[in-house]
Amino acid sequence: MYLLLEYIFKDLLQLLMDYIIDYHTFPNGLRLVHKTVKNTQIAHCGFILNIGSRDENIHQQGLAHFWEHMAFKGTKKRNSFYILNRLESVGGEINAYTTKEKICFYASFLENHYQRAFELLTDITFEPTFPTNQIERERGVILEEMAMYLDSPDDNLQDELDTLIFKGHSLGYNILGTTQSVSGFEQKDFQTFINENMNTEEIIFSSVSTHSFQTIKKWAEKYLSNIPKKSNNQKNRTQFSNYQPQNSTKFHHATQAHCAIGTTAYSVQEEKRLPFFILSNILGGPALNSRLNWSLREKNGLVYSVDANYQPYTDTGLFAIYFATEPKQSDKSLNLVLKELKNLRTQKLTAIQLHKAKEQVLGQLAMAEEGNQSFMLMMGKSWLDNGKIEKIEEVFAQIRQITSEQLLEVANEIWDEKRLSILKYLPQKD
Repeated sequence: MYLLLEYIFKDLLQLLMDYIIDYHTFPNGLRLVHKTVKNTQIAHCGFILNIGSRDENIHQQGLAHFWEHMAFKGTKKRNSFYILNRLESVGGEINAYTTKEKICFYASFLENHYQRAFELLTDITFEPTFPTNQIERERGVILEEMAMYLDSPDDNLQDELDTLIFKGHSLGYNILGTTQSVSGFEQKDFQTFINENMNTEEIIFSSVSTHSFQTIKKWAEKYLSNIPKKSNNQKNRTQFSNYQPQNSTKFHHATQAHCAIGTTAYSVQEEKRLPFFILSNILGGPALNSRLNWSLREKNGLVYSVDANYQPYTDTGLFAIYFATEPKQSDKSLNLVLKELKNLRTQKLTAIQLHKAKEQVLGQLAMAEEGNQSFMLMMGKSWLDNGKIEKIEEVFAQIRQITSEQLLEVANEIWDEKRLSILKYLPQKD
């Protein structure tokens, strides 16, 4: 079996090595990264901006996400109707998202519409006009989005845990903002936020297609070279420090008890990030054989699902576990989670367990690399955060060098029970 796995992964690795990633930096600071692929008719590209909700001041909460929405509502060349129809009418898809540290505008489309998509993405990224009538209309949409999340205990719990762990820091801000902040934004607020945070040296255009790098670079010179250079040296993200574990219980109108356990973790820059990723995968990754899924669902039938997530940021990280269960089973479920964390802190993985854990992660990473849209987004984020894009064979080599002692070390550093914050949502009593 071991030899078979080795053969499969080596064969898959060779396939993944059969591509080239090319880079270019323009005089205005904008960067281009492109991966040329074969045997596809679909291209993917997008702008990844190193701006997110953590860059907001307290009165600006939700402004980055609102900007993402408004980029589709009007530019100097187009109104919202023509923006939405420009790519959709030829079968393409245009989308965007906002995170704590990034805003991304991206698209997927047939190869022959590449220039159409490139020009449109450039337009909405750099030329939004934030029409006043559209601000009022989109304000209502976002307030409805917020209400939808508030009605979902799972989503609301995750946001509340962020606030609990990153108390008093912008990493704890809800990406959607607050009802008060969103209700007060005006046209000038968007331009002020852009002027405060836009830096062309922190924007990457990422691309995956069958087109050659020379072709993509020629189009990039056409659409990007005339964009004015912006370099905001005053932007300075306040690093998070002084984490204090918290326990909190709240009541809501639902039938289940919801629980979140979390703590700070390693940043994207720390070498221990990769061992901790493997450890988190063992504990509660997407596979059905994760320890939490086996303990809470398969063995005891207490939950439908249980998730463990690790999100690294540029200066810190967040680890969190989420589950929902019958109220009378909440304490038992929580104790089982704490037991699994303790097991990983006190029991070193055997050679066979370590080998299986590595092979599982290798397979998951290889399958993730196979998705061209995901790879396109990953390239941009990786270059922004790390200044480079590691080849998958390099990541594989790093994974194979990880030891059981390293996993035990990071488990004790991050999952010390005294470091854990616990947030519970319990059904409202009549």
